[in-house]
Amino acid sequence: MPISLDALACLLAAGPVSAGTNAQAITGAATLETAGPHDITLLDAKEKLHLLAKSRAGAVIVPLGTGPLDRPSIEAADVHAAFAAAISHFRPARAPVACGISPHAVVDPSARVSPGVDVHPLATIGAESEIATGCVIHSGARIGAGCRIGPGSVVFPNVVLYDGTRVGARCLIHAGAVLGAYGFGYKSGPAGHLLSAQLGWVELGDDVEIGANTTIDRGTYGATAIGDGTKLDNLVMIAHNCRLGRHNLVCSQVGVAGSTTSGDFVVMAGQVGVRDHVHIGDHAVLGARSGVSSDIPPGITVLGEPAIALRDRKLQLATISKLPEMRKTLKDLAARVACLESPQAGTESATRAA
Repeated sequence: MPISLDALACLLAAGPVSAGTNAQAITGAATLETAGPHDITLLDAKEKLHLLAKSRAGAVIVPLGTGPLDRPSIEAADVHAAFAAAISHFRPARAPVACGISPHAVVDPSARVSPGVDVHPLATIGAESEIATGCVIHSGARIGAGCRIGPGSVVFPNVVLYDGTRVGARCLIHAGAVLGAYGFGYKSGPAGHLLSAQLGWVELGDDVEIGANTTIDRGTYGATAIGDGTKLDNLVMIAHNCRLGRHNLVCSQVGVAGSTTSGDFVVMAGQVGVRDHVHIGDHAVLGARSGVSSDIPPGITVLGEPAIALRDRKLQLATISKLPEMRKTLKDLAARVACLESPQAGTESATRAA
């Protein structure tokens, strides 16, 4: 709904409107590139002021102390929070509709579903599973036998929890994720590859988020565990027997091989590959596309394949960029040495000496 800039500033608990007409009606919120004359936009750093000149936005939310601009602005201590509030005003989230247990869901009679749980049509809950209060199980999700899901967790459409999966409180498991499939463990022999024991389970702590189409394999004998507060992006693969610590951030297309462990507050950037049976220390950062083949100490940032300390990798890259010039210099020096060592050069030197 349309709102004046003054009213919007009050709604955002932000500073007063500077420049322009405070009563100007704003009808939407959009990015710098897509905003129109009646939209408010976001500028999150003074260094980006030059981008504002190309925007058609009618008003802008800026950091405190930005000063007068060429259009109305609202200064905010946290520009992203203010902009999110503006978007919520113009595009309010659709309130979830409580549905209880749909008659079109399949719930085993032995499953224990607490009051206040929503189980949407075509969801399946297996024998002896326990679903705590406040959970939402969306359509097409399949909860296997003996699973436990803590209070306030949300399982989005077409998620699969294999038998025995344990989910903590307030977890989000996005569409298409698969938790508890057999690990990739085989005993090879003359007759082929025989699947080894896959008798464990997957266990998520509290406040864990699992991205769409991410997979976490069950442990061989015990748990493949994800610590409290850890967030996994879409398309992440965590192999059997891994144990990730608390508050890790694991970006898209990361693959972690079996029995690897991590400490707390570890960051794995996009497309990182981690070999089996290594440990990543607390607060370590694995740069994008790093290949980790050995233990990573706490607090270090690594990059490259094989992953080494960021400073060392930068020195390597700087050296590599100079290789063409160094090659030319080496060829010139080799030619000079060859000239000096030739018989003709030796005769000329002897003649000059005589």
